[in-house]
Amino acid sequence: MKKQEDEFLQEDLDDEKTIAFIKSYLPQDLKDRFTDDQLYYFLDLIYEYYEKSGVLDAEPDGDGFVDIDMDKIVDYIIKEAKKDGIGEFGHDEILFVVQGESEYAESQEE
Repeated sequence: MKKQEDEFLQEDLDDEKTIAFIKSYLPQDLKDRFTDDQLYYFLDLIYEYYEKSGVLDAEPDGDGFVDIDMDKIVDYIIKEAKKDGIGEFGHDEILFVVQGESEYAESQEE
């Protein structure tokens, strides 16, 4: 049980670092647009999209990259946020969040 608790704590810490990175990545005019709760919600949706879309199982190309359509992720988040009553958001606003998550993930791979 201890190992599982440690994994959950590590995931929480990773999420905190990801959210902090996204907040610093956002342009100045969007820094106050989202609450932390909304950013965690968006992050959960990004992970959910990766799982549902099969992106995690995709074969990398010759350079080791997997093509991820950020517009599809953005559309998914906008649709789910509206459906769940979280709010209505513009494509460009959410795109910055998705790009921030992607940039953070890439920075952790180096």
